[in-house]
This record gives sequence, C-alpha cells and structure tokens, in this order.
Amino acid sequence: MKFTPPLQQGRILRRYKRFLADIEIAQGEGLTIHCPNTGSMKNCWVENGTCWYSDSQNPKRKYRHTLELCTTPDGALVGVNTSRANALVEEALAAGAIDTLQGYRTHRREVKYGEENSRIDFLLQGDGPDCYLEVKSVTLAEQARGLFPDAVSSRGAKHLRELTKLAEAGARAVLFYCVQHSRVERVDVARAIDPVYGQALDLALAAGVEVMAYRAQLGADEIVLSEPVGFSA
Repeated sequence: MKFTPPLQQGRILRRYKRFLADIEIAQGEGLTIHCPNTGSMKNCWVENGTCWYSDSQNPKRKYRHTLELCTTPDGALVGVNTSRANALVEEALAAGAIDTLQGYRTHRREVKYGEENSRIDFLLQGDGPDCYLEVKSVTLAEQARGLFPDAVSSRGAKHLRELTKLAEAGARAVLFYCVQHSRVERVDVARAIDPVYGQALDLALAAGVEVMAYRAQLGADEIVLSEPVGFSA
C-alpha cells in the first residue's frame, strides 16, 4: 500500500476524545487531526514523539489529516490506523502473498453472516468450502510480544463465537492478526486485559478455528504485509 503523496512527519502532543490527536507539524504549527483507532493505544505513542500523518486533501472534511504512524516509548514504529489492516490483507490476498490462503477464486468484503448479526471481513470462495476470514489489528506490544486485544473487546469475543459456530458447521474459519508493529515477533492473547476474549479464543481453537499472524513492514512511503510471525494462545 503506497502513500501518494508520502506521509508527512510531525510530533504528537496528545490523543483525546478517542478520535482526535494534537500534533506539531514541521513548520512548528499546531494541528488537530483524526485518530482512527478505537483502542487504548497503550504503548503506541509517547508525548512529543515522532509521528506521521496523511492528508486527504479534502477541504470538506472537518479534520482532513489522519494519524497513521507513531513512535513507541522504546523507539519502535506502530501503524495506529486500524482501518489499514483490512486493506493490507486484501492487497496480500489479491497478490497471493499469504500461502495458506491461496486457491480461492474470489473474495468479498463485509458479508453478513452468523447468528449475532455480524459481518465477516472477507469471504473467500472457490471449489472447496467457503473460508471466513476475520482480521484484527495488533498494535500493543511488550518487547517482541504482540498482544491482542489492547482493551476489553466485546466485539472481538462476538466474532470468535461466530467463527466457532462456522467451524463446527464445517466451514473454514480463520482469525488473522495483522501486526502493525515493527518489533513484534509473535502474537499472544492479552488474557489479563480481557479474560472473556481469551476464553472465547480457547473455544474457537478447540472447534477448529485457524489463527494466523503476519507483520506489516511500515514506512512513510509504503506499508505492506511482509512475513508471518508466531502465535501462542
């Protein structure tokens, strides 16, 4: 995924009201921008740390600029725009870059399914059973260990219940962790943060739900899903 034009650099001053951040841009001016992240963003940024933002160039938007990348307290790079995760996975699917998800002729986004009024991120279809693919963005890390979720996620537990039912019915159900953190080498479940999510994942794994984790390569010019990383429940 290329950024055209490339992301611009600034310094993040604060994040507030969940969807806003104040930054200082290169010219020394202050700017309020959109922060597209509903999570806690724990360990994702540091006050006065370097950040990068995109410009929609749409004067009709109340906040035309969007926070994209931040520097963590220990100097790693994190992609804080969670909406990029699905786009990265879709790009990788189209390129056949995920070995374990090849062989499907088509994929559709946001398809309704399940008993709890859900929408699957991607429905992959081919000659065999359908594959239901749910994507989660991982940004919280402790050293080289990525953790999900970074806050209590009732929505995440709901998706796991839906995937579990699909797997029990014979469909292929996949939970895909898109790691937007430059130092993460494996992904773990943040059971201390959300034990209900952890329990739901245990049931999903027992039912045959597959778990995959891939790390993205992050930069001001481009981000791309690059390589698999380990997972431990």
